Amino acid sequence: MSDRTKTALVTGASSGIGEATARRLAREPGIELVLVARREERLRDLAAELPCEASWLAADLTEPDAPERVRAHLAEHGGRLDLLVNNAGGAWRGRFAEGGYANLQRNMELNFDAVARLTEALLPLLRDSAPSAIVNVASTAGRVARAGTGAYSASKFALVGWTDALYAEERPHGVHVGMVLPGFIVTEGFPAIELREKALTRWIVSKPEKVAEAIVEVGLGGKAERYVPRPYGLAAVARILFPRLVRRVLAGGSAAGLTTSTAAESRD
Repeated sequence: MSDRTKTALVTGASSGIGEATARRLAREPGIELVLVARREERLRDLAAELPCEASWLAADLTEPDAPERVRAHLAEHGGRLDLLVNNAGGAWRGRFAEGGYANLQRNMELNFDAVARLTEALLPLLRDSAPSAIVNVASTAGRVARAGTGAYSASKFALVGWTDALYAEERPHGVHVGMVLPGFIVTEGFPAIELREKALTRWIVSKPEKVAEAIVEVGLGGKAERYVPRPYGLAAVARILFPRLVRRVLAGGSAAGLTTSTAAESRD
């Protein structure tokens, strides 16, 4: 992406990874930010604190009119879009026999459907602003699944596959499409106290600021994807090379009772 003034839109910007990403992007020269999440007061306060021009829109991205509301907001603020960070997400645990299709639908609605609907609405702006970029915040759970997180993993597996296809489709139009795959990230809804207290598991927990840096590398730097922490990428490789072993490991032990965090446990 060039050095001209850029407009970046971050969803789920009211806390966690989204807030950290907004603060990190605000340090980029010539950046203008659009912050989207459900919590209006938090967005207003964050926009006032940032050292760049920033507007905000309170919206639940699962609502039918949300994509058009976001597009209308952009039209009111210059009508261009250089970077779309699809970060808003949530995780609802439950085994399929207990939560059934309803839990699958709940995860898919926010983690995949809402992302696709918003991207569809904003893609013409991204093409018009090319070179531009889309960063989809997926999860390591989009590569490796565990018991009790199947609905969440399904939504992230879908996001990962769709991101790869969208990259190939939009590259000729000058729109780079990449993704960031966080592992356990300390957020408002996932303090990870137990993991951080143990030396054996402390290394697998990271901070929202690390994910924000990865988002900048992918969105502004043009990288294809980033795992946070980086060693999580080994789990994805192992899943392909040693599927039986990985399944057996993930089916037991303390990891089976944990939920991998992404954008947030609480939707934004």
